[in-house]
Amino acid sequence: MAVAFAVTLVAGFVKGAVGFAMPMIMISAMGSFLSPEVALAALIVPTVVSNLWQGLRGGFRAAWIAIKTFRFYIGIVLICIAFSAQLVRILPASAMLLILGLPITLFALMQFFGWRLTIRPENRQRAEILIASFAGLIGGISGVWGPPTVAYLTAIDTPKADHMRAQGVVYASGAVVLFFAHLRSGVLNAQTLPLSIGMVLPAMIGMAMGIWAHDRMDQEKFRKATLAVLVIAGLNLVRRGLTG
Repeated sequence: MAVAFAVTLVAGFVKGAVGFAMPMIMISAMGSFLSPEVALAALIVPTVVSNLWQGLRGGFRAAWIAIKTFRFYIGIVLICIAFSAQLVRILPASAMLLILGLPITLFALMQFFGWRLTIRPENRQRAEILIASFAGLIGGISGVWGPPTVAYLTAIDTPKADHMRAQGVVYASGAVVLFFAHLRSGVLNAQTLPLSIGMVLPAMIGMAMGIWAHDRMDQEKFRKATLAVLVIAGLNLVRRGLTG
């Protein structure tokens, strides 16, 4: 429990600073000493709570504007999460992790070293469909759908505050669906739910510290920090895919 608390504290800090990666850090680190299903269960409740905080940080009105702006993306993510979560007990996640990790790592490295992907307004709906479907399918299986969402928001050059708020509403919506989907799949049950609830406190402490750091970053530092976390996250997904 002490190690799990420490992992969640660090994950919460990263989440507060750049807006994502908490589930990825938790499931990767906890997966080394817990079964994959228990590690997945542990991150679900703190993910719901932290994303509600992030999405509502600017107030209900700002959150509602973000929901309306990204409603198409959110809707596709929710449908795909609900579907793929039911496959978690029968479908190996290694191939999906590789398919996710390789392009995310390549995208982040290219952006970090100067190449800027942009999605033109006329192509935005097509990009939303492809990226949201991909994010939702991998999210239901692994609990991780942040990197594709961050890649999309970065590609459309979303301002820092809107970037964080949009991440919050997308992740909060998906996390609620993930919660109920895994109640149905059996991953979240009477044995694992108390563990997940217990991770809320360290997640919130870490997130508060991360938000403090985030508020002191300018737009360019935020972009570079986000891309750096994407590179690390992508490489870790590749590692998990290769090691099974």
